Amino acid sequence: MIELTGSSLRLSQMQEILYGKSGVSLNKEALERVNKSRAAVEKIVREDRTVYGINTGFGKFSDVKIDEKDTKALQLHLIRSHSCGVGEAFPETVSRAMVVLRLNALLKGFSGIRSEVLERFAYMVNHHIHPVIPQQGSLGASGDLAPLSHLALVLLGEGFVWKDGLHVPSADVWANHGMSPIVLEAKEGLALINGTQAMTAQGVVNYLEAESLAYDSEWIAAMTMEALHGITDAFHPSIHEARGYPEQVDVAARMLDWLEGSQLTTIQGEKRVQDAYSIRCIPQVHGASWQVLGYVKEKLEIEMNAATDNPLIFDDGDTVVSGGNFHGQPIAFAMDFLKLGVAELASISERRIERLVNPHLNEGLPPFLSPEPGLQSGAMILQYSAASLVSENKTLAHPASVDSIPSSGNQEDHVSMGTIGARHAHAIIKNARHVLAIEALCALTGCHIRGAEQMAPKTRDKFAQLGEIVGPIEEDRIFTPDIEKIARFLVG
Repeated sequence: MIELTGSSLRLSQMQEILYGKSGVSLNKEALERVNKSRAAVEKIVREDRTVYGINTGFGKFSDVKIDEKDTKALQLHLIRSHSCGVGEAFPETVSRAMVVLRLNALLKGFSGIRSEVLERFAYMVNHHIHPVIPQQGSLGASGDLAPLSHLALVLLGEGFVWKDGLHVPSADVWANHGMSPIVLEAKEGLALINGTQAMTAQGVVNYLEAESLAYDSEWIAAMTMEALHGITDAFHPSIHEARGYPEQVDVAARMLDWLEGSQLTTIQGEKRVQDAYSIRCIPQVHGASWQVLGYVKEKLEIEMNAATDNPLIFDDGDTVVSGGNFHGQPIAFAMDFLKLGVAELASISERRIERLVNPHLNEGLPPFLSPEPGLQSGAMILQYSAASLVSENKTLAHPASVDSIPSSGNQEDHVSMGTIGARHAHAIIKNARHVLAIEALCALTGCHIRGAEQMAPKTRDKFAQLGEIVGPIEEDRIFTPDIEKIARFLVG
């Protein structure tokens, strides 16, 4: 059980919640803050003070005063009208992350929402009630309005939730659990939807998948090195310490660890003086991608614990300030940066695939790793597929964060497009995983031809694991199932 405080959530804990299926509990001190903030809202309503989002309209309608008797209707209309997302639904894992992150942000106690609403969120997490949330429709400011509205619909007994891969009406789910839908009070609708939790939730999933893939890329590259009789001198620690990037130093050390004891790798001058960049520069390129991951991790862990709605309530309601914490620019930049880091892992992997299959570059391996060159094509078109995915990544890597379209009558005249960036980042991660799966299949075949008994102990273990699910190329076959099996293996 992970205790949420509003300020201490980490990616490692999100991994447990999303993939380890850990539940959540609510910190008592945080709930006290929530109750004080809620009391402040109720005082504002009683005193008929004009405060944005409590008794006014939204966006361009912020100057429209709402009568006290209509404050509940205001929140309901807000959620329904903003539920206009389109396209495929976010994966269930992202939906779960969104609920956790919205809950954690509201626990900070600056939003004026009732504790019973947050307790319902916790119930949803702990009972795996995950809203169906369309992926498209967010500008990334004022927060992820459309996606979070679909999340909020479930609280109201409207919208749909995931169940066994199907979309089930939330009203039926609450009835099955013996619970009534939530009726929103003043400000609660706005508190639920004015935030960056869609882009951040997708960002969290992106980071966890990208980090795992970055580690996988190293042992796959190590197998490729063995298949190509790669030169390990390029990983000598002095080279990398001389440059000074810790991530580069770490990659070089891990590569040497993977290759320790190999009889297939060489030293400089034994077969040739130096390798091509896609081999020799693994620490420099992969290390730079690890720098990207470090940046993304830092920004995500800040945003995961941030108050991102508007207005925010301070000093027991004496200070209520409208600002712009809903603006997703920090995460938009982080997701665009992540796209570059992961795309390069795929790009350099594809170049290693080319070296494995090209008879002019593969150190005596069969042309295209074919068991009967000419009669059988072997891995020829596997490289085509990898090249296609790498090229597609170049298009997806175009930064979403440099775009902006005004909205709400030009009141909201600069937006982040961070959710688009996060979605495209996930597409790049998926493509990169398939490229690395192709490299793994080619490296597996190359090492099989060289003699797996000569591999390093650690890479030989990976060779054995891969061999259990696909096996080397010994005859032309339909390779799509192999790629998908390895990709699933890399997901873990």
